[in-house]
Amino acid sequence: MIKKMAAEFLGTFWLVFGGCGSAVLAAGIPQFGIGYLGVALAFGLSVMTMAYTVGGISGGHFNPAVSLGLAIAGRFEFRNLVPYWASQVTGAVVAAAVLYGIASGKADFVAGGFASNGFGELSPGGYGLTAALLTEITLTAFFLIIILGSTSSPALAGFAPIAIGLGLTLIHLVSIPVTNTSVNPARSTGVSLFADTAALGQVWLFWIAPLIGAAVGAFIWRGVLQSKEFGTQ
Repeated sequence: MIKKMAAEFLGTFWLVFGGCGSAVLAAGIPQFGIGYLGVALAFGLSVMTMAYTVGGISGGHFNPAVSLGLAIAGRFEFRNLVPYWASQVTGAVVAAAVLYGIASGKADFVAGGFASNGFGELSPGGYGLTAALLTEITLTAFFLIIILGSTSSPALAGFAPIAIGLGLTLIHLVSIPVTNTSVNPARSTGVSLFADTAALGQVWLFWIAPLIGAAVGAFIWRGVLQSKEFGTQ
C-alpha cells in the first residue's frame, strides 16, 4: 500500500503542477501565452504521462472521484478509498505549494485565482452555480465512462492512458470557461488554498459534483455498457 500511496501522491502532484502550472505560469504571457488550448493539453499530457509511469503500481487514479467511481464499478476496493484520497489531496497541496513558490518569485506576482475553480464571480465566463454543477457532474461521469471503457478487457492493451489523457483534454476545452475545470476534488482543493479569491469557500461544489458524476458514470457503465462476456472487467 505504501508504494500505491506514493504513486498516487506523485501522479496527483504532476497533474496539478503540470496542469495548473501551465495556467499560472504560461497561459497569460503576452504574445507567447498558451491559452485555453495549451492548458487543456497540459492537463491531458500530465495524466497520460503519469498513467504510463505509475499506473501499473496504483492504477493511476490521481483523483478522488476516479477512485470512488472505480470502487462503485467493482474495479477498486472501498477500504482503500481513504488512503488513496489522502495521498491524492496531499500531492495536490504540495504541488500547489511548490507552484506558488515558483510563481511568487516574479516581482509583480499576484496570486489572483491561482488556477482555482469557481462559479458566479469566480467562473471565467460568469456561469452560475447550477451551470457549474451540471458541467462538473456531466463531464466527470463521461470521464469515468472513458476510463472504465478504455481499461476494460476488450479494449486495446496499452492505449488506455492515451484515451484518458485526450478525454481530459476535451473536458478542459469544454469547461474551462464555465468552472475553470475541476472533475477532480484534489486538484480543486490544492490550488484553492493559495488563491487570493473566495475559491476555498466554493471548493465544496468541486467535491460534491465530481463525486456524484463519478458515481453516475460508474452506474451507467455497470448497468448499460459493461460487457457481461468479460465479467467485471
